[in-house]
Amino acid sequence: MELDKNRCLLYNQGLMPYLEAHRWQRSLLTERIHNPSLDDVLILLEHPPVYTLGQGSNSDFIKFDIDKSEYDVHRVERGGEVTYHCPGQLVGYPILNLQRYRKDLHWYLRELEEVIIRVLAVYGLQGERIPAFTGVWLQGRKVAAIGIKVSRWITMHGFALNVCPDMTGFERIVPCGISDKPVGSLAESIPGITCEEVRFYVAQSFAEVFSVQLVDSQHQEFFRCE
Repeated sequence: MELDKNRCLLYNQGLMPYLEAHRWQRSLLTERIHNPSLDDVLILLEHPPVYTLGQGSNSDFIKFDIDKSEYDVHRVERGGEVTYHCPGQLVGYPILNLQRYRKDLHWYLRELEEVIIRVLAVYGLQGERIPAFTGVWLQGRKVAAIGIKVSRWITMHGFALNVCPDMTGFERIVPCGISDKPVGSLAESIPGITCEEVRFYVAQSFAEVFSVQLVDSQHQEFFRCE
């Protein structure tokens, strides 16, 4: 029954600077550590061009000098290696209390992959997992990267699905530290596809996989006063 489902606040955002979204996530996480009864959250957005490195990631996977770079680069607390965000890539940040689901990080990663795989299936595409790697591949190309951070069983960071991005930004890195497997996008299989249409299916698939009731919400800007 619908009443048995956890509520999850859905924030459909547009283009948001990476650090702004990061502060927002941290604010939501901190609130839920102090009050675990608060609703879960799913943020869907796009970022201006930015490179992020996971905790302990290898800077050798970046093909430019970070210290003299014209590019936006940030090291953050998620797992995983270097990745790239840009317009045309739909990013999802779930802030979930895993104590309501399963206290199992491998399970959580597989469920995030399942969300993407179901989205691809909507378009008749077969997303694939590769054992020993996290993410989703399409015809041998990685179309979705996943990196998470969990504190007190509450999640932050999440997934990035290449819908129709300018792929040239990936040429300056070894994406996710995987040198022998190229990255790809949905637009290579579906010309004209947009993040705007895909975000509906991402939200729908997320609600199905995690069995939550999504509640459309408006972004409050109180956290920007830091």
